[in-house]
Amino acid sequence: MKTEVILTHNIVGLGGESDQVRVAAGYARNYLYPQGLAIPVTGANKRRLEALRQRRGEREAHELNTMTELAKSISKLICVVTVKTGEDGKMFGTVTSGMIADQLKTQFDIALDKRKIHLEQPIRTLGEHEVELRLHADVNSKLKVRVESSTPLPTPAAEAGEGKESQRTEKRGRRPETAATTGDKAAAGDRKGAARPDRGARPQRSSKPEGAAKA
Repeated sequence: MKTEVILTHNIVGLGGESDQVRVAAGYARNYLYPQGLAIPVTGANKRRLEALRQRRGEREAHELNTMTELAKSISKLICVVTVKTGEDGKMFGTVTSGMIADQLKTQFDIALDKRKIHLEQPIRTLGEHEVELRLHADVNSKLKVRVESSTPLPTPAAEAGEGKESQRTEKRGRRPETAATTGDKAAAGDRKGAARPDRGARPQRSSKPEGAAKA
């Protein structure tokens, strides 16, 4: 069974202040009326519609100003979301609007309904992504989201350094000969050759006088 009520507060998915809507009688009786969110449609209550419309206008204007300022601030931010990845750099799982909303609250103390964060599909790759925010019916904004790995892969520069280190380790036991080293060895050889007498050269014997030999 349905009944018609006048909303006195904004209810997402149902309506705003001064709207007349039809709802289940039990929902109105057990929730809307006790919470002060709606009133029955009567002649006396209809006289309150103008005051409710004025309250609604003030609320919507305040929300518009708030969301406009938030859009300006949030467009300058970079929200960092850290995820787990495998050795190949591929993510485990995806980044959802709920995760982004949590990080906005943690990093910048911005409380934003995850339904205002519009993702065409969950984020599945590392790096920077631009996410659309639907803050208000008349206010949209963009948010930069940087997805980082909790276990980053080694950079190419680090890998190149490790390769050079291994090459140095392999060559550590052998010292290359330089021009100076070669020259030193040649000079040492010359000194050894000068100090060693020529084995093939024998000293000549002095000839004795013939007279002495006869005697």
